[in-house]
Amino acid sequence: MAVLFSGPLSAQTDSVPTTQQETNASADKTLPVVDSFAIADILAAETPQAVHEVSAAENPYKSILQDRQFVFSIRSILRGLLGLVSILLIAFLFSTDRKNINWKTVGIALALQLLIAIGILSVPAVQTVFEIFGKAFVKVLDWTKAGSEFLFGSLMDMNKFGYIFALQILPTIIFFSALTSLLFYWGIIQKVVWVMAWIFTKLMNLSGAESLSTAGNIFLGQTEAPLLVKAYVPSMTKSEIMLVMTAGMSTMAGGVLAAYIGMLGGGDVHMSIAFAKHLLSASVMAAPGAIAMAKILVPQTEEIDNNVKVTKEKIGSNVLDSISNGAIDGLKLAANVAAMLLVFYALIAGVNYIFGKVGQWTHLNILIANWTNGMYTRLSLECVLSYLFAPVIWLTGVSGQDLALVGRLLGEKLIMTEFVGYSSLAQMIQDGVFANTKSIIIATYVLCGFANFASIGIQIGGIGGIAPNQRPLLAKYGFRALLGATLAALLSASMIGMFL
Repeated sequence: MAVLFSGPLSAQTDSVPTTQQETNASADKTLPVVDSFAIADILAAETPQAVHEVSAAENPYKSILQDRQFVFSIRSILRGLLGLVSILLIAFLFSTDRKNINWKTVGIALALQLLIAIGILSVPAVQTVFEIFGKAFVKVLDWTKAGSEFLFGSLMDMNKFGYIFALQILPTIIFFSALTSLLFYWGIIQKVVWVMAWIFTKLMNLSGAESLSTAGNIFLGQTEAPLLVKAYVPSMTKSEIMLVMTAGMSTMAGGVLAAYIGMLGGGDVHMSIAFAKHLLSASVMAAPGAIAMAKILVPQTEEIDNNVKVTKEKIGSNVLDSISNGAIDGLKLAANVAAMLLVFYALIAGVNYIFGKVGQWTHLNILIANWTNGMYTRLSLECVLSYLFAPVIWLTGVSGQDLALVGRLLGEKLIMTEFVGYSSLAQMIQDGVFANTKSIIIATYVLCGFANFASIGIQIGGIGGIAPNQRPLLAKYGFRALLGATLAALLSASMIGMFL
């Protein structure tokens, strides 16, 4: 598998041993790199027929293959249920009106989320649907590569130059934005969103406007989806605004979803398809999860309009104009992503340098190295995030050896962005540091969504631009929406973890 990053980034990342025994045996031992096809086979092994016959010597994750043959562990289910109860309790404690929570709506949303989780893991028909869409996303990556090769030539050859993030990932965002714009111009996205919104409205007694925005977030960004209900945003209730914000932070837009598929797949078709299936599942599961969390945090108390009507938003005068507008928007997003990653990774390097010096002066580095058995050799941001969020991650079913790793990823997502989190996950997969492949899959769900502090400002500016009168409410509910979106991702991860 090609190197995802090189230079200063690699130098700033603490090496993590694959197992505790390897650490105790030799602190200087080189980490084994898990073969990319082995991981792809494991991730794809959702049915007995898909399980490949490999020996334990060939596949270090042999036991995980067997865990996936529908033999659900009582311990995993009980741990997952504890996670679900804990997450619901946290949401309940932060609710603005505990007496008026509609538990029927919450229960249906959770049941729908759980059914999707069970379907993606054990129902062949559901698996086939997600696999078809996953292959479609991978095919889009191939189309993007054709355009990129025209512009960058041999620089796209990973055998010669390795995995260059700016050339492999950013063009995907641009092309997918143009493709989404074209589908929107033809009205395809609106029709799919309308069907999903109608289901949400009938099942959970939601308003038509909030249902459309929530369903739209599965395909569009957190500021683009509300455009589907642009005319209704100014008159939305507090609960509706809360759901619009929470759903926006919980799901992933198509453009970045394609980018994450390419990032985690690392140029390998088998891995890309396997991750595409789980990334799509994570984004779809996030919608009912967001509904459940939003309706607990800010319950609906006013009368609502159940009619599902899509606002007609002009995206171009013709096909070529819509593609051009989408490409320009995609270029802006790609530039923002590149600038954001450059700045955040530079800041991480700076913070780690300062932390390392403090650890050296106070002798904390020695204590950390001994306490973590060599997992971290110095005080660093990764070390702090790992153990700060590890207790929360335990609720999702991640194995004990990998708690610190996934805890770090959650911290990076919240404090920085999910792009940083998925970048780190891709690097960890390449380095083969996970003791259990189950942790890789759960981490994919934990990182789903735009739940980070920057998104609060993005929504205040984006949604507030549509409805200036709602800006004070957007600012008031910003942190609560961030909490709801984070809990929605943890809900999905806990449900998936129950049956892996």
